[in-house]
Amino acid sequence: MYPPGIEPYAHGMLDVGDGNRVYWEACGNPAGKPALVLHGGPGSGVGPFWRRLFDPAAYRIVLLDQRGCGRSTPDAADPGTSLAANTTHHLIADIERLRQHLGIEEWLVLGGSWGVTLALAYAERHPGQVSELVLFSVTNTTRREVEWVTRDMGRIFPEEWARFRDAVPEAEREGSLADAYARMLADPDPAVRERAAREWCRWEDVHVSTLPGHRPDPRYEDPRFRMRFARLVTHYWRHAAFLEDGALLRDAGKLAGIPGVMIHGRMDISGPADIAWHLARVWPDAELVLIGGEGHGLSGTSMTAAVVAATDRFRGP
Repeated sequence: MYPPGIEPYAHGMLDVGDGNRVYWEACGNPAGKPALVLHGGPGSGVGPFWRRLFDPAAYRIVLLDQRGCGRSTPDAADPGTSLAANTTHHLIADIERLRQHLGIEEWLVLGGSWGVTLALAYAERHPGQVSELVLFSVTNTTRREVEWVTRDMGRIFPEEWARFRDAVPEAEREGSLADAYARMLADPDPAVRERAAREWCRWEDVHVSTLPGHRPDPRYEDPRFRMRFARLVTHYWRHAAFLEDGALLRDAGKLAGIPGVMIHGRMDISGPADIAWHLARVWPDAELVLIGGEGHGLSGTSMTAAVVAATDRFRGP
């Protein structure tokens, strides 16, 4: 990673319609190669860590807080904030609006976890605006993937999953758990909402905890972050990213001509490696890097180093 201390030289709030304003910032070299960061979650927001994945002398690094999270407004942590105009299609439109606002013709797009789903959806919709893709912890947010994380992984973490399941009303335990949690997060009783957010985030911490020395994500200690994150994840997961199931894999041919690197940990059981493997088979310009002993996200040094190596490769002369 590049050293800390990479600060924005520009930032703003972009009105994207529907009463939403999204926060953006630009760091690095204003005359450098444009690159866009798409964070995970949905609902995580961006932070200084993401800036350090790029050479600041070579890149014009653009970071975006997606609708409802980070510094964007309105805040999904507020129960009165409607999520009706918060879908993958809205986010794709926001990305295009930001690109045009900044006067960028094309950019490298980097995404992690949920950010991979969004990056793929954006690139398949606007391939002419994407120069390269750097993707880690690859997901497609299909119904099968949502079922895997919310139900099938109970075979790996049975005690923790039983607690996750049993937090919802008994009559709803055999159905979609993402739906059940979304309903609880919309309950008029704040105690019900808070319990749902806490239990959802507790399970999120469990299913990525496959490596020795795993530490709980400290962001989940913040009640507003918990609520924001849980509302947005359940909203997107219960609708399978608002995409036709399997569409990202089916339409991967639209990525032809876009060089890409997909970096995935072999120990990532939250998002199993077959997701990236199937995508690599139908995206002719992609390289798949599978890293042994690494899990989900960039908690390990080998995953982080591989992402930086990819952005270094694409930075140009």
